[in-house]
Amino acid sequence: MPSWFVRVSGCNLRCVWCDTPYASWAPEGGQRTIDELIEEARASGVRHAVVTGGEPMIFDQIGALCAGLRGAGLHVTIESAGTVYKDIPCDLMSLSPKLSNSTPTNDPRDPDGAWSIRHEQRRLDVGVLQQLLASYPNRQFKFVVTSKPDLAEIDELLGSLRGVDPSDVFLMPEGVTIPDPQKVQWVVKTCMERGWRYGHRLHIELFGDARGT
Repeated sequence: MPSWFVRVSGCNLRCVWCDTPYASWAPEGGQRTIDELIEEARASGVRHAVVTGGEPMIFDQIGALCAGLRGAGLHVTIESAGTVYKDIPCDLMSLSPKLSNSTPTNDPRDPDGAWSIRHEQRRLDVGVLQQLLASYPNRQFKFVVTSKPDLAEIDELLGSLRGVDPSDVFLMPEGVTIPDPQKVQWVVKTCMERGWRYGHRLHIELFGDARGT
């Protein structure tokens, strides 16, 4: 779906495979007002807006931004790791809980290991996820997977939550290039067997790993 994106710069996690390190590991970007962003979204001519990051839920003004975007007639999706709860007006809450494959163990960007420890402590909060589930009836779960052992973690997490429908769950192969079909067949097969959805990264296929797409 063609969408207008706004990416906040700043995150409470540090995924080793983060595809937007300029919004997490080394935050950058200029300041914009909410009014400027809403006008830009309205002028884009599209009907959908995606508020992403970084981690949108750690920013105080996200609620006002989302309310303004909806007031401008846009369908608003929030993309979040699900570690922070806020009551924010939106049309879809897209939750991406981080599995252990995200922890930056021995990452050169984290020479003293401090972020590895913080990330592992923060990456999952079942209580917050359950609260988000209860508050946002229109939601989805998107898991980034690297190998078959990730499925055991997903099953354990979903088993600890109430009210998740199979159709809420997406699996997305990790990477910023078009994956080899042979390497993702197990992901496709799993989605078909369980009634989950396959997260095809169409923007990568169309534009490559490029900002603004």
